[in-house]
Amino acid sequence: MRFPVATSALIALATAFATGLAFITQPFVQPIPSRPPAVDPNRLQAHVKYLSVDLYPRSHEQSRNLERAAQYIQGEFKTAGGVVTVQDVVVEETTHKNVIARFGPVTGPVLVIGAHYDSHGDANAGAKHPRGHSPETHTPGADDNASGVAGLIELAHLLGRAPQARPIELVAYTTEEPPHFRTPHMGSAWHARSLRATNRELALMLSLEMIGYFSDAPGSQRYPLAGMSHLYSDRGNFIALVGKLSDFGAMRRTKAAMAGATDLPVLSINAPPFVPGIDFSDHLNYWHEGFPAFMVTDTAFMRNPHYHKSSDTYEKLDYARMAKVVQGVYAVTQRK
Repeated sequence: MRFPVATSALIALATAFATGLAFITQPFVQPIPSRPPAVDPNRLQAHVKYLSVDLYPRSHEQSRNLERAAQYIQGEFKTAGGVVTVQDVVVEETTHKNVIARFGPVTGPVLVIGAHYDSHGDANAGAKHPRGHSPETHTPGADDNASGVAGLIELAHLLGRAPQARPIELVAYTTEEPPHFRTPHMGSAWHARSLRATNRELALMLSLEMIGYFSDAPGSQRYPLAGMSHLYSDRGNFIALVGKLSDFGAMRRTKAAMAGATDLPVLSINAPPFVPGIDFSDHLNYWHEGFPAFMVTDTAFMRNPHYHKSSDTYEKLDYARMAKVVQGVYAVTQRK
């Protein structure tokens, strides 16, 4: 059958649109069912509260609290059974720390899962206050990013329950926030460069970047570009996987594992870097080194109205759904 030219053009356009939609959002990924171990929401809340309240503020110039946060994470990683090391991150003669926990064999392609433990603070504005900070200048950083760190800690406890078949590195990064954001001084940049320098093969990197804020209210989810709201939900009730266009296959596998682990909706996007927010976390530094990497996120300021504000506090997070995010990430660790 031959179609008129106009009809053929419409068919071609519709086909191109459908292909592009599938490539960007991957709506037809079949979940791979699994039964990951339970994650205790109360433990997640305890970690977030300690980091955001007891260790407030955790910005780069608050060295005492940043060091206490590193020690806390290190202790939890050791209790979980990981082989724990510390990577020095030297920024302008100040030494910060990445905290690393290793599980599984020492050779083979490594799966890296990381989260930054510093929080946002304006050191210059804070210097005007007697204590060097105030609620107006330094956020508690509950969702950003004590949530990601809490998830990383509880993931370590899941991995430590049994020998792991593949090499896994959990990394708590320092110096992700400004003024170091998007500079070679980020803790994740140091870690990514070290993998490249030692010719270590990296299977995939996942950045846990704000994983605790959810909302079922209509209109609670926003998007960086007009039209994206027609492709996704207008409710902030999902966890998102964010990657670049070239990692299409890895995205499908990761999404299938996470979606099959719990009933929490998992949405995804493979997009070019000009889409705002696509590269706004530690996974960016692995891209710089040529490694596949995704962000696991509640979409930050696209959903959470408390982003980088004094109101980013622990009681606003949804720890039950946050626990499901951790279960989903655990499911990824169990698949090669």
